[in-house]
Amino acid sequence: MSGAAGRADRTEDGATPGRAHDPGAAAPRRRGPVVAALMMGMALAALDGTIVATAVPQIVGDLGGLSLFSWLFSGYLLAVTVTLPVYGKLSDTFGRKPVLIAGIVLFLAGSLLCAAAWSMESLIAFRIVQGLGGGALQGTVQTIAADLYPLKERPRIQARLSTVWATSSVAGPALGGLLAGYADWRWIFLVNLPVGGVALWLIVRHLAEPARERRTRARVDWPGALAIFSTGTLLLTALVQGGVAWPWLSPPSLALFTGAAVLMAVTVLIERRAAEPIIPGWVWRRRTIAAVNLSLGALGLLMVAPTVFLPTYAQTVLGLGPIAAGFVLSAMTLSWPVTAALSDRVYNRMGFRLTAVTGMSFAVLVLLAFPLLPYPGEPWQPALIMLLLGAALGLFQLPLIVGVQSTVPWAERGTTTASVLFCRQVGQSLGAAIFGAVANAVLATRLTEGGLDDPGTLTPRAVDTAVEYVFAGAAAAGALALVVLLTLAPRRFPVLRDDDRPA
Repeated sequence: MSGAAGRADRTEDGATPGRAHDPGAAAPRRRGPVVAALMMGMALAALDGTIVATAVPQIVGDLGGLSLFSWLFSGYLLAVTVTLPVYGKLSDTFGRKPVLIAGIVLFLAGSLLCAAAWSMESLIAFRIVQGLGGGALQGTVQTIAADLYPLKERPRIQARLSTVWATSSVAGPALGGLLAGYADWRWIFLVNLPVGGVALWLIVRHLAEPARERRTRARVDWPGALAIFSTGTLLLTALVQGGVAWPWLSPPSLALFTGAAVLMAVTVLIERRAAEPIIPGWVWRRRTIAAVNLSLGALGLLMVAPTVFLPTYAQTVLGLGPIAAGFVLSAMTLSWPVTAALSDRVYNRMGFRLTAVTGMSFAVLVLLAFPLLPYPGEPWQPALIMLLLGAALGLFQLPLIVGVQSTVPWAERGTTTASVLFCRQVGQSLGAAIFGAVANAVLATRLTEGGLDDPGTLTPRAVDTAVEYVFAGAAAAGALALVVLLTLAPRRFPVLRDDDRPA
């Protein structure tokens, strides 16, 4: 067999793709509406992670609750993260379509409730409802994309989803500011209804899943799901709120970390005894999946540097406005999908692992170049850094996601995809905690050295130094991903044939 697919399979495992039933290939015209729905679903999940940021003043002015507003972000993040493994297992057990439909309905219900919120407490509660639906959107959309397309075409759809995710994440704050400033902050949530409604209609009408073996009784590990949810909630609350709502070594932090450790032990016991665990042991026993999980966890940690700290750097050090600062960050979204879409030409020849190692090696060099920028510098300089970083990470992330999805059959793909996304989300939470602590420590040192008592008088130079340390830390996270890939991941991913799906 010739062509990209043949080269890819021979590169990774020496197998030749089969020509058995492939629902995506057999009905290419039906994929268009489904792909449109997947992209809309991905946009909803990505937008709502950031769209509230610039509308906080209007929300607080209307509802009050200034001391609680950080939970508008934390609550959504927690709900998305801790439900990813559960939805992954449910999609493998009951199919992708019912899980995605339930996720969209839950997300839209949460959006409608958020628009009707009467207090900050109620808005936070409804944001959590949104996040419960957002977890289904994130994981199931990625899994369906892998189901629809064979290996040779998978980079195309994954690159589209990456583009939607990156663009929506960056555009979220600007869109939120526009709606809050020129309409009403409640429209931030109401705009989800028509978009989500169209996505729901397209999925119901056009998504046809492949036939699969029907088991007499599908068993769901509900105790394990509850244990994972509880463990993740305590751990992520400790990471997100530590150093912000309370000091790291305070009783609340210690209690949360201790409780998370105890619940983690309980979760392991439950999962080991469950007939069909939510997070099966094979997720960590298989070298390929374990390596990709840890590597993308490091990617999540790394991404905190540009997405969280670069806008502050652009406004404080470079003197840019919020919109211009957003453009500096958005340079990353221009190059990321381009290299992601072209990555198949690289991994078809080099293999998944070596392609990802190449991309992350370049990313580490780019991150280390940031502290070398002149002070205060010109806006095009960090924008160029972001452009190069996006190109490097597009070459890193997509081959790993496509590669790991291609090593498992249909019945394990939802669980595998969810575990990857779960690790990336946990990495982001861990990165926010670690790099936030680093930045605060550097700023505090600069404050003391400058003899300043008011944090508001901190100089741009102090912010510049803090962000330099954060980017150096991000480079260390990238180096950790390289170590994991080189020591744990197999040189050739054990890719399955495209027709290895349920009969």
